[in-house]
Amino acid sequence: MNLTISGHHLEVTPALRNYVTTKLDRITRHFDQVVDIKVLLTIEKQKEKERRQRAECRIHVKGNDMFAESAHEDLYAALDQLVDKLDRQVGRHKTRLQAHHSAAKRVM
Repeated sequence: MNLTISGHHLEVTPALRNYVTTKLDRITRHFDQVVDIKVLLTIEKQKEKERRQRAECRIHVKGNDMFAESAHEDLYAALDQLVDKLDRQVGRHKTRLQAHHSAAKRVM
């Protein structure tokens, strides 16, 4: 699995990198066919403080690409929301694959 973490208008510190990798371990634990993960962390120059810190992630799994984004006033909270969204998407993808394979077995 390839993991790329990059920052836009911020420096990705080792603590932040460690937090992202531990959170994304939850996704790889649920679905082991993850090929590539790209995370982009951004601080936007908006007047309002809330929803200023954004986290985006693209996941390439076998047979599908998934994208999620989240914005919050705290970057760690934005990452938590992002991982929750991705976990739901990966779970749905996994159940679709399992349902497809079980339906194919019944036909034969």
